[in-house]
Amino acid sequence: MENITIKINGVEVSAPAGSTILEAARLAHIDIPTLCYLKEINEIGACRMCIVEVKGARSLVASCVYPINPGMEVWTNTPKVIESRKKTLELLLSNHKKECLSCVRSGNCELQQLCKELGVEDENYYSGEMTPAMIDTSAAHMVRDNSKCILCRRCSAVCEKVQGIGVIGPNERGFKSYIGTAFNMDLADTSCVSCGQCIAVCPTGALHEKDNTDEIFEAIADPDKYVVVQTAPSVRAGLGEEFGYPMGTDVEGKMVAALRRLGFDKVFDTDFAADLTIMEEAHEFLDRVQNGGKLPLITSCSPGWIKYCEHYFPDMTENLSSCKSPQQMFGATLKTYYAEKMGIDPKKIVSVSVMPCTAKKFEIGRDDEDAAGVPDVDIAITTRELARMIKKVGIMFTELPDEEFDSPLGESTGAAVIFGATGGVMEAALRTAVETLTGEELKNVEFQEVRGTEGIKEATYNVAGMDVKVAVASGLGNARKLLDKVKSGEADYHFIEIMGCPGGCVNGGGQPQVRGSVRNFTDVRAIRAKALYDNDAAKSIRKSHENPAIQQLYKEFFGEPGSHKAHEILHTSYVKRVINK
Repeated sequence: MENITIKINGVEVSAPAGSTILEAARLAHIDIPTLCYLKEINEIGACRMCIVEVKGARSLVASCVYPINPGMEVWTNTPKVIESRKKTLELLLSNHKKECLSCVRSGNCELQQLCKELGVEDENYYSGEMTPAMIDTSAAHMVRDNSKCILCRRCSAVCEKVQGIGVIGPNERGFKSYIGTAFNMDLADTSCVSCGQCIAVCPTGALHEKDNTDEIFEAIADPDKYVVVQTAPSVRAGLGEEFGYPMGTDVEGKMVAALRRLGFDKVFDTDFAADLTIMEEAHEFLDRVQNGGKLPLITSCSPGWIKYCEHYFPDMTENLSSCKSPQQMFGATLKTYYAEKMGIDPKKIVSVSVMPCTAKKFEIGRDDEDAAGVPDVDIAITTRELARMIKKVGIMFTELPDEEFDSPLGESTGAAVIFGATGGVMEAALRTAVETLTGEELKNVEFQEVRGTEGIKEATYNVAGMDVKVAVASGLGNARKLLDKVKSGEADYHFIEIMGCPGGCVNGGGQPQVRGSVRNFTDVRAIRAKALYDNDAAKSIRKSHENPAIQQLYKEFFGEPGSHKAHEILHTSYVKRVINK
């Protein structure tokens, strides 16, 4: 592509034709502030924070939507530009609930950060009528507080354009404008799937997950409770960001140490249940292939995807694997096998999960997720909530020694840890399914064709003389595209992996929030996923069926994959839902 040379603040910059001033400035190492801009998702120039001066233009222009032209001269730092940005912030604050000291986003709020950078000191510069506050706590996973909304529309853009759902959007006009649902329905009554991608991109505290950390502190303090925690693969790849580590740092050892110091009775790894999931799911896949079962088989690890399927593709719920997610399999195993082995009443066990996913808060309340007659998992928190717990009690995270998970439910393989990246579940399943079908040792366990952050990936593998066609989709908008092709007959697969969040769990709605200025120009998904693939590569055992703790579990308790007992405890059911927007 042809490059164009322009001047920004007197310095020549070369950028590809078609670039905006914002993109060209980034190449010149100049960060123009934004509040509404999300690359290729929300390019609307609405917040007016990215305005710049352009020679010959009659007024300041929004750099996020203004294309560059040969010979253009731009200034991003003039008194006129800075004053305009400050006034924009002052106007936003005039209609903003300013409770920064107690806000969940304090210290990591894009509005707060810009006010600090631009020296906006008087929060009450403008005063007058304010938009009435509307707080929606109806959903299991999140709180919507319009009194902190700045109408950037990032949330509605990601909901509609990335996830293909569109249950929230701008209502009314002018001063009365607000982001909400159609007819002001409670979010719980819509077809929201609890993915939390709206929370991930919100620049303020207008959207945040429901905080369940006090329930955990209360349980830990109760001497009659046996409190056990499990952590998902992606948490170790994201948690470090909350404590100043570079993005993509694997902090597994320090995370385990911190959880012990929080007072949990046992610290286990969801990766153990990921290996267990592969045992059941690979058996289910082979059974369907060999015995004429419903194909394609579609994975069931992502609760956001499951609810989406129930709403938008109810006729394909029969294609879903009946396997519970690793979170729920772990809880079910904890309160049956482990409780029996340790002589603990399941009713006294408090099963806690730390997840990169806000939809897990919805999943723990689903029907048919109570193998021991009590909920498989009692409390699900996000990576962000765990970070808040660690900070609240004064644990010096960066100075902790590395510690290992407890056994036996803390033992896992490389196949399990890559569950957090798009394509990881597929690759883990293939490692086991191929060896089972061929009866031979798989020398190369890496299936590169299903790796990477592309929204849709396809591959065909010849296994024991049979062409096995697979596909991987991440992000629900991509899931829709893929399944529409399947329904129309345009595509034909044996096995499909779908993750609700773009890039998989590493980019889940409960992961540490990333400023728009970073998110727009950094592949967050790939950086975090690398930590998981590196973890996998370092493991001595990389196939789920070779996990000795899993082998012992089947020997002592389940018998074999797909057994009646395994189905009773490790499998679940689905419902066909209506669409409410």
